[in-house]
Amino acid sequence: MLCVVGELCMSRIGKLPIKIPAGVKVLVNGASVVVEGSLGKNEKTFDDSVFIKVVNDEVLVSPADADRDHSLVMHGTVRSIIASMVIGVTSGYKKDLEITGVGFKATMKGKVIDLDLGFSHEILYEIPAGIKVNIDQSGTKLSVSGVDKQLVGQVTANIKSYYPVEPYKGKGVHVIGEFVRRKEGKKTA
Repeated sequence: MLCVVGELCMSRIGKLPIKIPAGVKVLVNGASVVVEGSLGKNEKTFDDSVFIKVVNDEVLVSPADADRDHSLVMHGTVRSIIASMVIGVTSGYKKDLEITGVGFKATMKGKVIDLDLGFSHEILYEIPAGIKVNIDQSGTKLSVSGVDKQLVGQVTANIKSYYPVEPYKGKGVHVIGEFVRRKEGKKTA
């Protein structure tokens, strides 16, 4: 269904209530939401374009001003972020990376990852708070996990950005399950 100019259109996703599972606490203080569960605590602050309230083990999100476009846009976005926070503290988020290339590997040095990606210098990446990184014995497979979906994705993207997979030989860092386009090299006559 398309929205007509001047007609009130609300997000279909934003209208859905978020069920709070057993063992999870959701505290709403104005525009700040704190979700605590068995895996940890997740906290976000939103702007005043939406109302957030907890009613009977459900979180409800509604636009603060239905005439403002920003409120309507943020309605579904805020609901989706809060749902991700609840999933994060109950089951967590995890992304797996693989390093491909001769001599390419990663090692842990306390809270810092040392990436050996064929450069003449060391690449040291400090792991932010709330993120766990596991590296296998060979140093070619990494697992990034945490309760914050955005932070897990950002750390994964940061590690990948040091040496993205090149399309000819497939060397570099890539996320397992992500499609990597391969190209055929030049052919000799």
